[in-house]
Parts: sequence; structure tokens; C-alpha cells
Amino acid sequence: MDRFIIRGGRPLHGEITIGGAKNAGLKLLVAGLLTSERLVLTNVPHIADIATMESLLRQHGLTVETVGGDKTKLSVGGEITSTEAPYDIVSKMRASILVLGPLLARCREARVSLPGGCAIGTRPVDLHLKGLETLGAKITLENGYINARAPNGLTGDRIVLPFASVGATENLMMAATLAHGRTEIVNAAREPEMVDLADCLNAMGARITGAGTGHIIIDGVEALHGAEHRIMSDRIECGTYACAAAITGGDLRLIGGNVDHLGAVVRAFEEAGVEVTQEGDVMRVRRTGALRGIDIMTEPYPGFPTDMQAQFMALLSVAEGASMITETIFENRFMHVPELNRMGARINVHGSSAIIRGVHSLSGAPVMATDLRASFSLILAGLAAHGETILSRVYHLDRGYEAVERKLAACGAQIERVKD
Repeated sequence: MDRFIIRGGRPLHGEITIGGAKNAGLKLLVAGLLTSERLVLTNVPHIADIATMESLLRQHGLTVETVGGDKTKLSVGGEITSTEAPYDIVSKMRASILVLGPLLARCREARVSLPGGCAIGTRPVDLHLKGLETLGAKITLENGYINARAPNGLTGDRIVLPFASVGATENLMMAATLAHGRTEIVNAAREPEMVDLADCLNAMGARITGAGTGHIIIDGVEALHGAEHRIMSDRIECGTYACAAAITGGDLRLIGGNVDHLGAVVRAFEEAGVEVTQEGDVMRVRRTGALRGIDIMTEPYPGFPTDMQAQFMALLSVAEGASMITETIFENRFMHVPELNRMGARINVHGSSAIIRGVHSLSGAPVMATDLRASFSLILAGLAAHGETILSRVYHLDRGYEAVERKLAACGAQIERVKD
């Protein structure tokens, strides 16, 4: 099992290229289930979750291969030979539930294991199932599996989501592309990744309007065809490396970063005393003065993303004054707090809120990653801390970030990966 050894106290300067978005790439790979023709994706991130999704698609009979030896370019396609998504693959990653809608739409049946993933909350799939039932699916739960059938195909209808679930919106949008008639998704998630998925599906022949708003309309078509699509840059990776510049008092140019995709994150940086500017296709982040404490509440897009909460907690742990972070999305996403406190942070959790009293400096310590984003919060703390930090269980990090040690070391960080 790999570990990171980090020796902190060095401001970061230089350039980091932001890779393709994990939260877009996974769903775009799944879109390959909707057609027997080839879907070619470029700017594919080379991360563990993508590899897991490739394994799942191969389980369904699809061919997934690189194009021209380029690991950032994947071709997906072929006939579906199995409509079962087994537990041993699905349990590794929650995004696996997204094969349910496309399998049901194209094959009229699916058997999908209830999913796993990071232990940051329950994240029930009931909105996915209720939405598909609205489209005419017959669904039963048995022995840990979702059994879904639609013998006559899915039929478009109006679906009102009780909250703007990203996964449910994506699953239902993909399923509706092959449904009979029109589907409306009300209170749909509005993340930029939703627009990226809709753009790809439309390039495949779907008829989707309203992606990026709370009201998406899908007019079903008989079949989708192949296409080529470039995956958007990862706004969470971009925000994470922006935190690295901020917490070390550095100056980073993030190639492919887009201020417009970050929304509330940029406002939070500015309130905390961090300068963020857009220079063509580069987002520049720098800090020259002290960090200021701020209050943050996680919310669905365009609010502050839960996937940036842990990173900002590390940042605010060395800010002047007090800060408060309120988590409204997942009920168990403060597992990094004890590890940050081991490094000298002063953080107290009260229910769904964490009070952070800024300290002058952190100190290196042995710490353990608990989930994907928490992993990087501890790297950030290590970059700012005096002394040596040893981060264990970095396999969490590998699920969503590529070549972390190489990217950070190129900008002046002292960080290395070692194997036990």
C-alpha cells in the first residue's frame, strides 16, 4: 500500500495541467451503452475510477480500448452481452449505478448491484428508481440487487426531483434519450458536467435541451449513433490545486482551469484573500497576504460544492480568525477533522457544522486518508506544515487524481510516493 511523504513549508510556483473531469468522464463512458456504434472520448483522466468503469463496461460486453496508444483517448462500443452489473465491480464505486438507466433503455432489462464507494454518507438510490418507475420500469430489490424491466420500452413523462440529485438527473437523462415521447426533469441538477453529458448525447443523436438549468427536456429517439467528444476539464481538480497555491502562499497557473465552472469556489477564495484571474485558457491563483477566515455552506451547483469542502477546511485551518463550514449534502463528510487536528489544526464539529479557529502554523504528522477529497486535504495541510507528514491509504486519492506527486513536485513541493 503506497504512502506519501511530504516536507512542507515551500510556496508553490509554476504550471499544472488540469486533466479531464472524473465526474464527467465516468458518465460519458456509460453513455457508450446507449449505442452499438463507437463513442470516442478524448481528454480521459488516467485514474482508478475510470479503470473501474472500463471493467464494468467490459462486463456488459463492450469493447473499451485506447486509440492510437494515447491513454487520454478511449473508444467505447459494441453489442451488450450481459445486462448484469455484479457486486464485485459495483461495490468499488457509486457511479456504477449509472449503468441502470442506459441498460434499461436499450435492452429493456437490467440487474444492477446496489452500489458502494466512499463512506461519506448513505447517498440512497431511491430517486433513480422512482424516476425510472415514472418512465414505466418495473423494479424490485432482491438479494442486494436492483432488478428492472421495461418489456415495452420506457415512456417519457414528467419527473419532479425532490432535490437536485446529480446522479439521478444523469441516469434519467440517459434513459430518456431512448424512451418513447418527451421526458421532463424538473429540479434537475445544474452542474457543468450535466451540460458536458448532454452535449455528448446530442452529438450521438439525442434531443436534449435545458441542460445546465433546473428544467431539462428530452425528446426520445429510436437509436443513438457513434460520436467523438472531448471531456471537460476537472473543476474539482482545478479548485484543489488552487487551494495548494493559496495554502502555501504561492502562485500557480492552472492550464485548462475555468473560473466560470467554479462559481462559488472563486467567491470563497476572494473572500479569504486569494486572487483568482482568468488568462485565456489558464486560471491563475496566487496569495500574497494573509488568509482570512470565512463561512461556507455546501450546496448543489451553483453553490459551494461538497467535493471542495475538505480542501477548504485545510486552507481555513491556517487563516486568521474563525471560520465555519456547514455540510448540507452528505452527513458523514467530516472524517478528515481528527487527522487535521493531529497536525495542529483547531477544528470542532457540532452536528453538520465545523468551527475552525485558525492557527499560525501546522506541524507534520502521520495521518490517514479516509476518502477521496479528504486525502487531498491532508496533502494540502502537509504542504503548509512544518516538518514531515506521512499520508497513508493514498489509494483513495488515486480514484480521482492523476500524478499528484509529479504535478506538485514540478512546482516546488517536496513530496514523494513510497511503497510499503
